[in-house]
Amino acid sequence: MNSIADNIKNVSQRIQKATKFASRDKKSVQLLAVSKTRSVDELKSCIQSGLTHFGENYLQEALVKIEALTEQPLTWHFIGPIQSNKTRAIAEHFSWVHSVDRLKIAQRLNEQRPKNLGPLNICIQVNINDEESKSGIPLNELDALCKTISTLSNIKLRGLMTIPASSQDDEALRASFRSMNTAFKELQLQYPSIDTLSMGMSGDIEAAIEEGSTMVRVGTALFGARKKK
Repeated sequence: MNSIADNIKNVSQRIQKATKFASRDKKSVQLLAVSKTRSVDELKSCIQSGLTHFGENYLQEALVKIEALTEQPLTWHFIGPIQSNKTRAIAEHFSWVHSVDRLKIAQRLNEQRPKNLGPLNICIQVNINDEESKSGIPLNELDALCKTISTLSNIKLRGLMTIPASSQDDEALRASFRSMNTAFKELQLQYPSIDTLSMGMSGDIEAAIEEGSTMVRVGTALFGARKKK
């Protein structure tokens, strides 16, 4: 069994090969370690190997880790579904939120973001395959939501996030990624702050990067099989 350090090296090599194949700068893709259900010690192993960006899905679990690692210069991303009663804690403890999919949540994050922390970076979650079981908005609602969110002063619209249907074959998956990249590039023409396309996970890093991803969210390939919560 590989160590976390070995896994990080392997994933980094995958990212570098994919960016090279796509004729992109190897630094154009951010590795986000998906650390839900993982222990503080496991996160420390990642930190020792140079990782500083961590993505969490479960608020209470994340707050324990944030407190335990408060002395470390880390960037915390909230990537799970957001309930209205959780927005204050998210606004107070995270630097990024990837899973905004309705105006009410964006407004609450904006109102509850402490002024001393600066604007909260957010990505809008798109349900690219219109799956009933997944969060996110359809592409045809994206323009209207971006227009309103862009006026909120305590959050900063940074980009888009998606989780494509896992049942797709490679070509269908790439088509989903390409649709996201097209929407991303169109929004960049309207909003200078948009620079992040959060898509791609352990099994599809290469396809996501080749189709335009700027941030891959990787858990299993770094830590091994997911532990049950």
